[in-house]
Amino acid sequence: EMEIRDLLSEYDFPGDDLPVIQGSALKALEGDTKYEDIIMELMDTVDEYIPEPERDTDKPLLLPVEDVFSITGRGTVASGRIDRGTVKVNDEIEIVGIKDEIQKAVVTGVEMFRKQLDEGLAGDNVGVLLRGIQRDEIERGQVIAKPGSIHPHTKFKGEVYIL
Repeated sequence: EMEIRDLLSEYDFPGDDLPVIQGSALKALEGDTKYEDIIMELMDTVDEYIPEPERDTDKPLLLPVEDVFSITGRGTVASGRIDRGTVKVNDEIEIVGIKDEIQKAVVTGVEMFRKQLDEGLAGDNVGVLLRGIQRDEIERGQVIAKPGSIHPHTKFKGEVYIL
């Protein structure tokens, strides 16, 4: 335990203040109740020491599209991690970016890890089923947003300093 604390301190972590739980995941998997209890203690300690991230749900929806696929008989699904806001079934959304025109669609389903949801929150990795959108009308790099909340730009002025 002292070596672990010293190593943590060497890398600027508060080694003397952090909890160290000694156990064996292998023994817990083999069914040793002593080690199963230690794993539960470890998880309780992790829950206590690692803060839950704040979800930015008060702002308008922004969902960068990471992948797109079609489900036969259902429609087109766009997936990604929600940056801010929430998305619910029957929400009207806009698909913005890459293409010149902004497309409108309605969310007919929200899914996360193969489970149907009523809504997705900021921070969730979701797939949204979109009514009226074909597979070739949406692509990675576009964003799904609340209507009117963002505006695409095709030009910008920048200054670059190169070493």
